[in-house]
Amino acid sequence: MVLHISACWSSERYKIFILLGITDTPWAQAPLFVLFLLIYIVTLVGNLGLMVLVWVAPSLHTPMYFFLTHFSLADVCYSTVISPKMLTDLLFGDKTISWAGCVTQFHLFALFVTAECHLLAAMAYDRHVAICHPLSYVLVVSSRACWQLVAWCYLVASLSALLYTGCTFGGSFCGPHHIDHFFCDASPVLRLVCSDTRGCEAAIFALAVANGLGTSVVILLSYGRILRAVLGTSSAPSRARAFRTCASHLASVAVFYGSLFFMYLQPASRHGSRDKVASVFYTVVSPMLNPFIYSLRNREVKAALGKCRRKVLNLCQEQRGAACGIREFWNGLGWKGP
Repeated sequence: MVLHISACWSSERYKIFILLGITDTPWAQAPLFVLFLLIYIVTLVGNLGLMVLVWVAPSLHTPMYFFLTHFSLADVCYSTVISPKMLTDLLFGDKTISWAGCVTQFHLFALFVTAECHLLAAMAYDRHVAICHPLSYVLVVSSRACWQLVAWCYLVASLSALLYTGCTFGGSFCGPHHIDHFFCDASPVLRLVCSDTRGCEAAIFALAVANGLGTSVVILLSYGRILRAVLGTSSAPSRARAFRTCASHLASVAVFYGSLFFMYLQPASRHGSRDKVASVFYTVVSPMLNPFIYSLRNREVKAALGKCRRKVLNLCQEQRGAACGIREFWNGLGWKGP
């Protein structure tokens, strides 16, 4: 299929879109700006902090946390694709976006969201092997296998994003150019296309099913086998440890897939005002929650964080002691200093 994307516009004035945003109520703009700015800051600090912690803590150099660093990276990336533009629109009221900017935003968003779906499936497979086949875990989930799985996630996501983008922006835009959303998403953009979009909508739906339901089936099968293996264990502490290990992953899966399925696995005719609420949840709120989900109830992360905190405190005390020693040395030589 050849998509003549560059020939979609019939005049200069249709080379921009206008994002209608979350709300058009003037008094709500400032509170929403403050709220979403705080959420975005927490998202960046939480996810980047978790990535740095995994990199610097030797106890977290395991396949599970290797996948988690890429999961956090995807959270940071697709949140950054959406939030800065949304914050700028709320603060300054300039809701225009160029055609190239709209295409780029949607493409990057589709890429990282799809990558996150496949990373969640890879993490479920990792937990399945760790709990159901612990003796062969080191051989099956080796460093090479981890890199291959991550490369596969990004490859599939890249190809899917190209198809999503081509289907969304491959039609002719010759009517109103107001996008009833706070970012360039498939459904509101397709409403502006004056040519027949049924084929594109079917292709996008099929891709969403393949990526969304396909990865969720892998997750469900993995955790189904984990549940059977755990229930067959006679040791209560072992069962508790296994459930604790998987609880954070399941919470993240529920948050992410719940809002995602609501948005993309329904007919185009059923999309409405509730889409913005669901979109806020999985584009803004979900990336903020993931670091808390993986750290607040995770003993390994808490232990690594505690060790890093103690190292930082010890380093500060050593530097303070060295500074005091230098000052005493100069005082002994008769120099009073500033």
